[in-house]
Amino acid sequence: MQAEIYSRAFVALGSNLAEPEAQIQQAFAALAYLPQTRLRAQSALYRSTPVGYAEQPDFINAVALLETELTAHDLLQSLLGIERNFGRVRDFRNAPRTLDLDLLLYGDMIFHEAGLTLPHPRMHERAFVLLPLLEIAPACVIPGKGKAADWLAHVSDQAIARVA
Repeated sequence: MQAEIYSRAFVALGSNLAEPEAQIQQAFAALAYLPQTRLRAQSALYRSTPVGYAEQPDFINAVALLETELTAHDLLQSLLGIERNFGRVRDFRNAPRTLDLDLLLYGDMIFHEAGLTLPHPRMHERAFVLLPLLEIAPACVIPGKGKAADWLAHVSDQAIARVA
């Protein structure tokens, strides 16, 4: 009998349309139902101001820890499918959205090709990623960047608050 091989993957969740808090809670449930995948931890919800395109509502953000047998590519395709099911439309870069799911980390993989870069190339620059990530994985290391906690000082000017 072959032992199951799971990879740890971290996924960022974000929404700022159509009751964002409910969107994130429902997205956690959708992640829990992915095949060959277990939802191991989920952060609290955080409210953050938009990055890039500022003329839009604040975001609700969170991070999930998954253990999965899916490859990084298959997991990414599953995440994109969940986004589509939640009505995600990609009008323009940093546009308002019902749901955004970003694959942040997949094990300690460092990888780049069209459509998939690991670790996520801007995760260390975003308070809305780092704070919820560190809540569920305080010792997290970003491959090629170092300890996630060491990047917090670089994002201290970004507005973010835990949702009560």
